[in-house]
Amino acid sequence: MELIFLGTGGGRINLVKQFRSTGGQWIISNDLNILVDPGPGSLLQAKKYGLDPLKLDAIIVTHYHVDHCSDSDVMIEAMTNYALKKKGIFIGSEYTIEGDKNGDTGVTKYHLSKVEKVVVAKYGAKEKFEKFGIEFLELRHDEPTAFGFKLYIDGKVLGLICDTEYFEELGELYKDCDLLLVSCLKPKKDNIPDHLKTDDVIRILQKAKPKKTVIYHLGMKMLKAGPEKEAEKIEQKSNVKCEAATDGMRVVV
Repeated sequence: MELIFLGTGGGRINLVKQFRSTGGQWIISNDLNILVDPGPGSLLQAKKYGLDPLKLDAIIVTHYHVDHCSDSDVMIEAMTNYALKKKGIFIGSEYTIEGDKNGDTGVTKYHLSKVEKVVVAKYGAKEKFEKFGIEFLELRHDEPTAFGFKLYIDGKVLGLICDTEYFEELGELYKDCDLLLVSCLKPKKDNIPDHLKTDDVIRILQKAKPKKTVIYHLGMKMLKAGPEKEAEKIEQKSNVKCEAATDGMRVVV
């Protein structure tokens, strides 16, 4: 299994300025292609790194905030052969698929109608498909249906903790991962809630003990502090190998 970062940026300023891209993560395993959180630039970043959106098998959107879902519709069109063939899997949070109290969604009903299988993520539920399995795990974010997951592919476990505030159960939920991706927006506490900081990641890893961790979704304060330095700090204090993602980085699991 190989993971390619189509973007590693997070936060409102970076979303607009694009100091780091916001294209999401692309997962490849043999003939399986999965795209996670296709935010702004996902299509262009995929083409930049030689990835073919027409070969997508599944798209996962953890929550309907624009930096995680804005390119969902166009990537669905690619996955479904220019919206001409009903195929592929779309997995999303409840708000992404069914909408919030105002009816706002992260993807259009038209595009969902082109997908062969649509799955609304529910905490604790597991889904098994032909080429992979997924377990949906709780997060606590201001998008209340946001979720994390464990992805099961070819005997490997890829965990992903997206935007969330810290809570004690996180470490237990994400045990037994070969690779754990953790959204780490900032190096230290500030007045922005619902996102993890460096010390939170350390506490998570001390319990979860994955074989390797990569921090991503890096905000402006994290970029200024130096993600590599923060990753080194995380590794030293958690005794878990940790790396800071960069745009276009590839990780083999």
